Amino acid sequence: MLVKNSNETYIIAEIGQNHNGDINICKKLIDQLVVYPYDTITGDRLNTINAIKLTKRDLKEELSTEGMDALYSGANSFGKTYGEHREFLELSYEQHEEISKYVRSKGIDFVDTLCSKRTVELAVGGYVDKIKIASRDLTNIPLLHRIAETDNDVILSTGMADEFDIIQALTILDRKVTILHCLSQYPAEYTRLNLLSIKRLQEMFGKEHTIGYSDHSMGIHIPLAAVAMGAKVIEKHVTLDRNMKGTDHACSAEPQEMKQMVHDIRTFERGLGESKVFIDDSVRGSSKKLERSLATWNYLAKGDVIRYEDLHMISPGDGLKWEDINQVVGKRANKDIANNSLIRLEDLV
Repeated sequence: MLVKNSNETYIIAEIGQNHNGDINICKKLIDQLVVYPYDTITGDRLNTINAIKLTKRDLKEELSTEGMDALYSGANSFGKTYGEHREFLELSYEQHEEISKYVRSKGIDFVDTLCSKRTVELAVGGYVDKIKIASRDLTNIPLLHRIAETDNDVILSTGMADEFDIIQALTILDRKVTILHCLSQYPAEYTRLNLLSIKRLQEMFGKEHTIGYSDHSMGIHIPLAAVAMGAKVIEKHVTLDRNMKGTDHACSAEPQEMKQMVHDIRTFERGLGESKVFIDDSVRGSSKKLERSLATWNYLAKGDVIRYEDLHMISPGDGLKWEDINQVVGKRANKDIANNSLIRLEDLV
């Protein structure tokens, strides 16, 4: 049986363009990501990721002619020019529609970073559950106005934005959105993550909007820390293999790591509990066994008057407590009592 946590973290596995332009790689990665972790203590099956995210660029609205024609070489290049490189990595509109159906067939949401006005047609056509706005586009006012015309939920990243940019975007979108703190550095240096920005975003926008975190750091521990700080949405880059050719693979989690991250977040959520201090039923047996009770330090003969120095505290914990000592001191033993014996009121007169 699937067990879901109340107020569960919304976890997005961001493929982006780590499919390297191959829809089969994309589907293979999705298959390996939609797996359910288990609570290793109780055996409960916990919820998997909540969404898969791709990125859709329209190259006609992406780069200047000079940018498209610029020579582009290096270990991660897929073309002689940057335009050829970008074209190689791009899945078509039809392929995004196919991936949308494939993701939804798994029972999770399809999120797409839409990078131009034309790409928003994917959302208008009903293929996108949530629109992601890349941080570089928070100042792309025409795009924001186009997205504002849709009915989709919106997620925006803040990695290249300041407070003014965020406020401006929220004003244009005019709806409740999810705001993700992030650092647009790949991989992100730990010393630059500034996770306390999550708290600042909560203070500024948390009453009306959902605050989360998009991670580009190495490892899976930082997202868990963000959840502990109150992030309600986590986005993490994923890849089949960090050694694959491409710029984002190195800072991405492989499927087994992503599964572990989901497990850690889900079990952390289970451990939050409620804001009060109490003795849980699960420890009552241990409490009875391990706590201390009033006991004799010295041998007591029948008729002896019990003094403070005749007493100490030993296990088990099902006897009298130290706060009961005034019911014991000054009383007489009504029988012989060996040392290291728990004191019982029926043994006293």
